[in-house]
Amino acid sequence: MNPPSSPAVACILVNWNNAADTSECLAALGRQDYPSLTVIVVDNASTDGSLAVLQAAHPWATYIANPENAGFPKACNVGARHPLAAAADFLWLLNNDTIAPPDTLRQMVAVAQDNPVLGIVGSVLYYQHNPALIQAWGGGHVNRWTAYNTHFRAPADFGPDTYITFASALIRGKLYRQLGGLFEGAFMYFEDADFCLRAQRSGWQLGVAPETAILHKEGGTTKSRNCRTDRMVTHAGLLFLSRHSPAPLISYFCFLALRLGRRLASRDWQAIQAVLAGTRHFLTSQAKRPAHQASAGRR
Repeated sequence: MNPPSSPAVACILVNWNNAADTSECLAALGRQDYPSLTVIVVDNASTDGSLAVLQAAHPWATYIANPENAGFPKACNVGARHPLAAAADFLWLLNNDTIAPPDTLRQMVAVAQDNPVLGIVGSVLYYQHNPALIQAWGGGHVNRWTAYNTHFRAPADFGPDTYITFASALIRGKLYRQLGGLFEGAFMYFEDADFCLRAQRSGWQLGVAPETAILHKEGGTTKSRNCRTDRMVTHAGLLFLSRHSPAPLISYFCFLALRLGRRLASRDWQAIQAVLAGTRHFLTSQAKRPAHQASAGRR
């Protein structure tokens, strides 16, 4: 049994056709100076052989092979149901394109132990291509009327309508179980804001380990707008509003007006089609959704 000073932590990584980044992330996890860490890699049906590469390079980690690419929140929930994770005191959700210095987990656990009201503890994220620039000071603010979200770039208070980004989030195991894990309605996006708002409504608070400094590869290169991303963000944003907006119908209009307006202004017809496709996906999923689930997120 672990001593009280080092509660058991299960870190969950999701991999999909990205052995290079995941391997670098695992190497950093292998250097953590925290004594009670288990690492679980959930592979979302990779087709490039990356699972075998990772298993050979890092045999000390635990691997779960999903039969399909089920998306980020569902993969995290699959990892959380593994016996090693289910018995852990904390779950550490970590993006596979991050590099965590050796003292990261120790710093996060210390903040959680010093503040029993904190259900989720985030990290300070820096851009890997510019380590002097903060990408997110733990998380940010989300607007429940428009789904517009912004990252904090400096120390901030995590009050109402704030969230910890799940690029790195230490979550108490009992909170994860209390909320039934991450909402799986969307393939990805907004699952962190959804979970954090539900946690706050259940009486938990959010915090950040201020001495952490995780490098995050997101944003390292400039990419053109991806229509698949536009479609997924639209679907996920509408789902988020359906669960958290004070007036969902008004919020749908505002959200879509903002997304379509920007794309109309630039005459990006492919992006407009992607937003409309995401809207159709949302409407179809809502029509199939059991009535008793309609207000689940606002409880």
